[in-house]
Amino acid sequence: MKRRPRRKRWFLLLLLIVLAILFIRSDWIGKMIYPISYKEEIARSAEQYRIDPLLLAAIIRVESNYKPKAVSPKGAVGIMQIMPDTANWILKQDNFGGVTVQQAGERADAGIRLGAWYVRELQRQFKGDLVQTLAAYNAGPGKVRQWLERRTWDGKEETLRDIPYGETRHYVQRVLFYHKKYKQLYDGELESGKMEKKP
Repeated sequence: MKRRPRRKRWFLLLLLIVLAILFIRSDWIGKMIYPISYKEEIARSAEQYRIDPLLLAAIIRVESNYKPKAVSPKGAVGIMQIMPDTANWILKQDNFGGVTVQQAGERADAGIRLGAWYVRELQRQFKGDLVQTLAAYNAGPGKVRQWLERRTWDGKEETLRDIPYGETRHYVQRVLFYHKKYKQLYDGELESGKMEKKP
C-alpha cells in the first residue's frame, strides 16, 4: 500500500519532465508536424520571382503535399498542381531554360519554378492581395475577377464564406493556415542566401 503513492510521484515527475522537454523543444516538434521538403528549390524560385518562400511552401503543402508527380482528378500536374494549358501559357511568357510541361509535372524544381512564376503573376494581377491571389490560383483569375466585379465576393479574408466555390473557400483557408504555421516555425530559414551557407 505504501508503494503506490511513491509510484504516482515518480510517474508525475516523469510526466512533468516530458512536458517540460516538449515545451522547450516546441519548434522542433512543430517542424516534425509541419515539415517542408524541397527547401532549396523553394528558396531559389522564391528569390528569383520575389515572393515569400513560406507562402510558396504553404501552397505546395495544400496542392500536392510535396509530391512532384502528383496528378489531380481534374488533370492538374506536378508539385504545384498546374493545369497543362496554364503551364503551356506560363512557358510562353518567360525563359525557363527549356523546361517542358512534362518536366513541370514530374520534377520538383521545374514545377516549383513555374508555380512561383504564376504566383508572382497572380500577385501582379490582383495588386498584391494575398487572399485574392490564392483564390485565383485555385479557381482561376478570370473567375475571381468575375466574383469581384459582380460583387459576389469582396475579396477579403473575412468574407471567404461568400466565395461560391466551396473548394476555393477551403483551399484559401488551408493555405493561410499553413502559411501562418510556417511563419511561426521557419521565419527567415528559407531565404536563398541562408540555404546556400548550409553544408
